Amino acid sequence: MKSLFDKTELAGMRLKNRFIRSATYDGFADENGHMTEKVYEIYEDLAKGGVGTIITGLTFVSDLESVYPGQEGIYDDTFINGYQKLTEMVHRYDAKIIMQLVSNGSQASVAANSGKVVWGPSAVEDLAYKITPQEMTKEDIAFVQRAFADAADRAKKSGFDGIQMHVAHGYLLNRFLTPYYNRRTDEYGGNQENRSRMVLEIYEAIRDRVGPDYPVFIKINSEDFFEQGMTFSDCKYVCHRLAELGIDGIEISGGNPASRPNEGFSRRVSTEQESYFKKYADEIAQETKIPVILVGGNRHVKGLTEVLNSTAIEYIALCRPFIRESDLVNHWLEDDAVPAKCISCNKCFTGAGTVCIFKSQNNVTQ
Repeated sequence: MKSLFDKTELAGMRLKNRFIRSATYDGFADENGHMTEKVYEIYEDLAKGGVGTIITGLTFVSDLESVYPGQEGIYDDTFINGYQKLTEMVHRYDAKIIMQLVSNGSQASVAANSGKVVWGPSAVEDLAYKITPQEMTKEDIAFVQRAFADAADRAKKSGFDGIQMHVAHGYLLNRFLTPYYNRRTDEYGGNQENRSRMVLEIYEAIRDRVGPDYPVFIKINSEDFFEQGMTFSDCKYVCHRLAELGIDGIEISGGNPASRPNEGFSRRVSTEQESYFKKYADEIAQETKIPVILVGGNRHVKGLTEVLNSTAIEYIALCRPFIRESDLVNHWLEDDAVPAKCISCNKCFTGAGTVCIFKSQNNVTQ
């Protein structure tokens, strides 16, 4: 019988348990995207708290683009020393750390980044942010592909155990897969193969740069959950193609800020609604034979143990519960009958730094 606390090996990484901190925007980097003491503190608390693997918050690969306030970056070599300090710190606690790489697209704070470009596959207004991006030229596409490869190389040099491409939640790479936002008539738009081309070419560019043995993962939407959005068929197509190309692991999520009510990636969940992307993740795992990570509404050890033993899913990722309790895994080691304290209220996403409203400064309510 599989346990959440099993020691496993994933893409050559020896993991102390099956828990993964899913990528979480914190909003505490400096104005140029560099690490601050607050960010180091967040990651040290997570590493001390028992989680086996940490995926960083979304890290932007180009300083030409508009991003969120306080978002971490990795767009030039000046970041390497700061990230080396981070990876060395996390490794001291026998945890692994993976950097998530992103191009924000039209999901950004334009006001905070005057003069920055907002890119999209087509010039279609963002349904949630009400920003109309600039349609990317072939030169823009090539630039972003190089930026991802360069960023992956920097992550490797910084000591990260792997990287994850962010192809979910409405960011740029997700937009290429989405018919509503991708209305191109060239080889990057139209049919499923063409809409997938950007993601596949970026994966290949990264793999060429970091080599065959460095772990490369993807986080991808199961569906967008809105009309003319990316479908599960699109997800499966990309996952199968990436499996053929050698992807090391797939995290299945879903939705974006424009998704139908309570069908996005940060749903309010009751016990019976937990692990809400399970059916998609299981199907991908069974069909691709690639290690699959399940995120979304994971709150109880009992239910998650059942997931491990009734599906082909191998790893469990959590986001909001670790915002409330950075030491959740250690708590579950002591008493696995107690659910995560997170109530899925989403009040932690304030836009001015990600903080649980139920945690006081002295952590009395933690």
